[in-house]
Amino acid sequence: MEGTRPFLRNAFIWTAVVALPITFLGCTRKKTADAVPVGVVLPITGREAKPGQYQREGIELAIKQINQNGGILVKDRGKKLPVREIFYDDSSDQAKSASLAERAMSSDEVVAVLGAYSTALGEAESVMPDRYQVPWITTGAAATTIFNHGYQYVFGTLSPTTLLGSSTAEYLGSLVDQGKLNKGLKLALALENTDHGVDYGNGIKQWSQQHPGYFNIVFSENFDLGSPDFSGLLQKVKSSKADIFLADAHLQDYITMHRQYLQSGMHHQMISYGARGPESDARKAMGDGVDYIFAGIWWSRNLPYPQVKKFNQDYKEFTGHDPDSWYPATAYDAMRALQAAIESAGSLNRTKVRDALRTVELKDSLLPGQVLKFGPNGQINTPFVIVQNKPGGKVDIVYPKDAATGESIAPIPKK
Repeated sequence: MEGTRPFLRNAFIWTAVVALPITFLGCTRKKTADAVPVGVVLPITGREAKPGQYQREGIELAIKQINQNGGILVKDRGKKLPVREIFYDDSSDQAKSASLAERAMSSDEVVAVLGAYSTALGEAESVMPDRYQVPWITTGAAATTIFNHGYQYVFGTLSPTTLLGSSTAEYLGSLVDQGKLNKGLKLALALENTDHGVDYGNGIKQWSQQHPGYFNIVFSENFDLGSPDFSGLLQKVKSSKADIFLADAHLQDYITMHRQYLQSGMHHQMISYGARGPESDARKAMGDGVDYIFAGIWWSRNLPYPQVKKFNQDYKEFTGHDPDSWYPATAYDAMRALQAAIESAGSLNRTKVRDALRTVELKDSLLPGQVLKFGPNGQINTPFVIVQNKPGGKVDIVYPKDAATGESIAPIPKK
């Protein structure tokens, strides 16, 4: 299977030990009353394959640890039951993602479905949970459009993208307050043509309106996902004579756009690609060209929590590599939140599990603030951390100050 790492062979082994196989076809048709069936729908092929694979690794690590501890205690069964993962690769395709989520909910008798990396895939899947009354936790979609329909079975382990935008502006404002940047700098925004992009831009604009005099937005334009050529957009950014360039982009678009940015010879005092920046694939593609890019992310492996340090170690032992950006942590905690909800409900009844998810509170969460709980609309609201790439492949948390592992370098030095 494309995108499958060698560690997954071990996943098949430990799953087989409890007689709950995962197949290369994407799922197993075996059903048993002696397991907790959980659907997982993620892209491990297509344009979102890398983040999807990392999220799958986070979920499978959580499942492995749960099963090694005997499984999930289901009180009305009077015993612990192992988790049985029913996995589907949606190939980064919206229609396929919705269809597979529907299949897991309607045909596979799952207790819940996890997954949906990206806003586009999340929006496609989000119409299914209430239809089939199956709890759904998106591990990688944060657009407010997913959570503002009044759905009753929809949950998410990513804070809103509007908060990402406002946190980005707040961080830049803190650099102004420190005297590292001047007041009144001009911003250029390049936003992906999705609800994610809309939310990100709105967050920046709202903060700027609430803090007049800090920044002036002189350019804002949308771009389509998966474009091979951003030269026209970048030329407009250059013509705007902005001081700071803020783009909202998925991983592959970030790599493509920034490579063309470097080729253009442009320079800004600060540059960000939203929640993308520290990924190893970007460093491999552009080397020191990604130095000094900052990103607002839902999680960092450098957070100074003991549970994060343990997760980093366990994850590397499980996969053979370090966590890459925030992707696996939000998925790992989603599975743990589901476990807590099932144990609180004392049942595999989907509505009871849904009700329990509404009151779940993980007090040893990996995420910033260390507490995960779902808001009234099903979405969490944990703070973001701002990280900045440094020379030599280093990545520091630079904001907020109480979590910082290094100082912000601002403005970006000219080469």
